[in-house]
Amino acid sequence: MNGGPRLSAAELGRFLEIQNLGLNLPFAAAFLLLAAGGLPPLLPTVLLVIAFVAARNSGHAFNRWTDRTLDARNPRTQARALVTGRLTPNAALLLAAGNAAVLLVSAALLNRLALLLAPVALAVVLGYSLTKRLSPWTTVVLGLVESITPAAVYIGLTGGLPLYVLWAVVALLLWGTAFETIHSLGDLETDQRLGLPSLPAALGTRRSLILLPLLHATALVLLGAFGIAGHLAWPYFLALLAMGALVGAIDLTLASEPTRTERPFRWHFVLSGLFLAGAVGAGIL
Repeated sequence: MNGGPRLSAAELGRFLEIQNLGLNLPFAAAFLLLAAGGLPPLLPTVLLVIAFVAARNSGHAFNRWTDRTLDARNPRTQARALVTGRLTPNAALLLAAGNAAVLLVSAALLNRLALLLAPVALAVVLGYSLTKRLSPWTTVVLGLVESITPAAVYIGLTGGLPLYVLWAVVALLLWGTAFETIHSLGDLETDQRLGLPSLPAALGTRRSLILLPLLHATALVLLGAFGIAGHLAWPYFLALLAMGALVGAIDLTLASEPTRTERPFRWHFVLSGLFLAGAVGAGIL
């Protein structure tokens, strides 16, 4: 019996954008080390990683489902599984719901506060897919998705949220907004053709390029404030300085070629790795 086109494991990974885990998983791992003050206990670590990946998978699956008609109109995305029929819309929704359930179960196994706040995190992760058709502030909503990471890690591991961790929460809100602004600059022409609002579309390219270093610099200052309040060792701050130098070079590159964002996008893997290295160093000393 012919069941039609099948989605391979590799294609499923691309559908869920597993290849981009390196953009944000190092931040989660870094905050896990910092929250534990060294090597974290095994069971909470496993549950937090499962929750993190499940939330991410749920958001990506739901985003692909909401975007399927737009993807069919965009030459860059016309080969995606939902457009070609290799995956059905119902299967995408099932993936989103299944991963959301995994997130809730993982949160329940961590502690009560994690379970109470997990639906809020899930609403933010899924809500992005709906807001991006309505407002250019969807770029900030994606930054908000990034900002959940430090709060979720501290709550999941310790059952509480020290006030100084809010410095890191706001920092990742700004960092994520900057990252998504870069991504939107690369898609600006397509977004305008499809009628999708974005921060660069609202501000214009020149103002967006002015905003980027301001967001990056403020985020790094706030991460520094988090490190000072948390009494972190010098490798953490050395990593922030390295991140500042690299992101400054990225911003200068974008200033001369604002629509060529593929390389600046990839450099964020290195930036997140630097942050993790700083956290590891701070935990050793």
